[in-house]
Amino acid sequence: MKKLNLILVLSLIFTTTIFAQKTFTLTSKDLGGETTKIQEFNGFGCSGENQSPELSWKNAPEGTKSFAITMYDPDAPTGSGFWHWVVVDIPVNVNELVTNAGTKSNLIPKGAIQSITDYGIKGFGGPCPPAGHGFHQYIITVYALKTDKLGTNENTNPAVVGFNLWNQTLAKASIVAYYKR
Repeated sequence: MKKLNLILVLSLIFTTTIFAQKTFTLTSKDLGGETTKIQEFNGFGCSGENQSPELSWKNAPEGTKSFAITMYDPDAPTGSGFWHWVVVDIPVNVNELVTNAGTKSNLIPKGAIQSITDYGIKGFGGPCPPAGHGFHQYIITVYALKTDKLGTNENTNPAVVGFNLWNQTLAKASIVAYYKR
């Protein structure tokens, strides 16, 4: 009986190892659960440095042809949340955006497009929740897309980009960072 149990356990381990899928994962060296004054927007009543965080991802699914990044605050008192960053057409051979890539155009990968945000700017617009409003969650998502070009441009509003992302997403991975003033 012990021998049979050992064979079953070893078979289960072997099968799980062979058929296990690697998880599409997003990480950041700059974020540890909360954003800081480094990421905070500079304007709109805030005085941060407005630097986008470093982001890296791994284990994109087979068939991925490009990536997109969004940063969204569902807690904004707008009735529809607030889009802080929208980047599309990131080439498939890229798996990282360096710190401040959302603000310094020479740091964004060639071919990537940063669309307008709800601030009305192109590129990264950091957290800036109303003072005393409590913690807001900032959901940063990387999308693995089944197209190399999303068909949007730098003037496409976040809702239209989101619609196109919904139609082209193979997988997505997110991290959440919090911030309050």
